[in-house]
Amino acid sequence: MTLFRTPRLVVRRLALDDAPFIQTLVNEPGWLRWIGDRQVHSLADARRYLSDGPLASYAEHGHGLYHVALADGTPVGICGILSRPGLDAPDLGYAILAAHAGQGFATEAARATLDHARLGRSQGGLGLDRVVAITEAGHVASQRVLEKVGMRREGRIHLPGKGADSVLYAG
Repeated sequence: MTLFRTPRLVVRRLALDDAPFIQTLVNEPGWLRWIGDRQVHSLADARRYLSDGPLASYAEHGHGLYHVALADGTPVGICGILSRPGLDAPDLGYAILAAHAGQGFATEAARATLDHARLGRSQGGLGLDRVVAITEAGHVASQRVLEKVGMRREGRIHLPGKGADSVLYAG
């Protein structure tokens, strides 16, 4: 079921059937460098990642990472709202397959996800007043996306389980 659309993208909740796509995405060099190794090396691992991550988040928080695809159904990445320990508000997260990078999909998906997050619950949104985002200090491309969607840099934050400080944005 589609949550929302943009001029080029269709966004929906992830499902267990997305395991092959997730296995590919989380093993791309960019994901491994900037997000980390999630130990997803098989379809069974991908289904576990989906069950324990996005699907569990939908059940607990009503939101999570979403599947982002072109109008023809071709997956391009994920984008969504996460609840993370150590943050005072839900967190915008996204990742785009390398084959689709540099085409504005991250910005388009992030902007639409923020709009959905801020939209009132009675209108089908999440009704959030504040959304934050974190990124590694060296991940300039991600910082550009956050700035393009109107988020502002608030400083650095050290999150539990992370070695280095992250750059914190809010909007």
